[in-house]
Amino acid sequence: MPQPYELTVTEAANLIRQREMSAVDLARSLLDRIETLEPSLKAWVYLDRDVVMAEAEARDREMAGGATPGPLHGIPVGVKDIYYTAGIPTTACSRVYADFVPEYDAAPVALLKRAGATMLGKTVTTEFACMDPSPAVNPWNAAHTPGGSSSGSAVAVAAGMCAAALGSQTVGSVLRPASYNGVVGFKPSYGRVSRHGVIPVSWSLDTMGWMTRTVEDAALLLQVMAGPDDNDWVASAMPVPDYSAALTIPTAPRIGVIRQFFFDHADEETRQHTSAVVESLAEAGAEVEELPLPPSMDTAIEDQQIIMAVEGSTFHEPMYRRQAMDYQRGIRAMIQQGLDTDAVTYARAMERRQQFITDMRKLAERVNILLTPSTPTPPLPDLSNTGNTMYQGPWTSCGLPAITLPSGLSASGVPLGVQLVGAYMGEAGLLAAARWCEEALQVRLTPPV
Repeated sequence: MPQPYELTVTEAANLIRQREMSAVDLARSLLDRIETLEPSLKAWVYLDRDVVMAEAEARDREMAGGATPGPLHGIPVGVKDIYYTAGIPTTACSRVYADFVPEYDAAPVALLKRAGATMLGKTVTTEFACMDPSPAVNPWNAAHTPGGSSSGSAVAVAAGMCAAALGSQTVGSVLRPASYNGVVGFKPSYGRVSRHGVIPVSWSLDTMGWMTRTVEDAALLLQVMAGPDDNDWVASAMPVPDYSAALTIPTAPRIGVIRQFFFDHADEETRQHTSAVVESLAEAGAEVEELPLPPSMDTAIEDQQIIMAVEGSTFHEPMYRRQAMDYQRGIRAMIQQGLDTDAVTYARAMERRQQFITDMRKLAERVNILLTPSTPTPPLPDLSNTGNTMYQGPWTSCGLPAITLPSGLSASGVPLGVQLVGAYMGEAGLLAAARWCEEALQVRLTPPV
C-alpha cells in the first residue's frame, strides 16, 4: 500500500470519494513529506500547515455531511507564486512585490477550489517568472538545474510534496522544468485556460500550465480549469470536451517526428534516446513519419524574445522606473531591452510570428501528434541559469498545446523526456495520444530523496 503522498491526483481523489482515505490523511502525509524535504529542496515560498489542515478537516466534514464531492475533493495543489491568492502573499519571488497581498484568487485557483481542491502553498518561481534562477533544488541531483521558471512546482511534484502544481509558460517555463525533474508537464493551447489574476510576463504569449505525475491527472486538471472567462479576453469560448473520456479509448497515434532543428541542437545522448523512444512507439503500433519545419521557424525564436521583452517591459515599466535595482540582473536586462526596442522592430516580429502561427498550425494538423525531445540535453550541472528554452518556445509562440512525458534517465542519472504537440485546441486528441505513449513506454521516475 503506497503512502498517501505517493498517490496520483486521480488515485487520491477516488480514495477520498470512496471514504477509504480522508482529506486529513492526505494533507498530513504531504505536509510531513514537505517538512522532511523542504530544507534541502527549497520548493516553497509560502505554506501554512495549520491552514492546510483546517481546510482538509473542512473537506472531511463536507463528506460526512453528505455533500457531493467535486472531482478534486480534498486534493492539495501547489500554486506558483505568480497566481493571485486571496489574503495570502503573491510575491512573484521578488522584492518588488514583497508586500503584495491580493484580494481575490486567480481564475485557475478559484476553479480548482470550486472542484474541491485546496491550496497547499505557494511554490518558488524565478523572479516574475523570468530569467534569473530560483533557489529551488533538483531532487535528482543538487548540482543540476531544476529549470525554470516554474521550478518549485516541478520539484514539489517530483519529490512527492504534492501530486499536482500550477505553473505558467511564456517560453518554456512548464515543460522544461517538468522534464528536468522527471514529471509530466502540460501546457494547453493559448486561450484555453483563463489567465485572470496571474501576474503577466507577456500578454500575447503567457499560457497557464501544470505539473502532474500522469497524463490522466493532467487531463483532470484541464477539465476543471478550461473554459471562457469574461475577465480574460483571450480565454476561448470554444466548447470544452470531456478530456477524461478521451483517455478511455486511446489508439495508436500517427506521430510526426521533427528531427530538423530539434536533433540538430541536441547532444548525442538526447538524439539517441529520442530515436530509441520513437522506435519503441513504432514497435508498439504507432505510425511514424518525419516532418519538416516551415521556413518561418528560422526567425521564430528571435521574434519571440523581442515580443516577450517589449510586452514584459510594458507591464514592469512603472515599477522599473522607481526601483530598477530591486530587480535581479536577468529580468532587469530583459525589461531594459524591451524599453529600448522600437515599435517597428516589435511590429515586424509580430507580423512574422503570425506567419509562423499559421504554418505551425497547418503542420500539427497533418498528424495526431508531433514529437521532439523535450530539451536539447538532460538538466546540466550548471546552476547559473535555468536551461535552454529553445525546444518549448516555438510551441508557446504559436499557441499549440504541448506535453512532456518522462522517458528515462541519462547516463548521469538525471531525467530525460519527450515532448508531444497537438493541434490548436486539440487537447483531447493530444492527451489521448500522450496516454497511449505513456502506457507504451511504461516510464515512471522517482527521485532518490
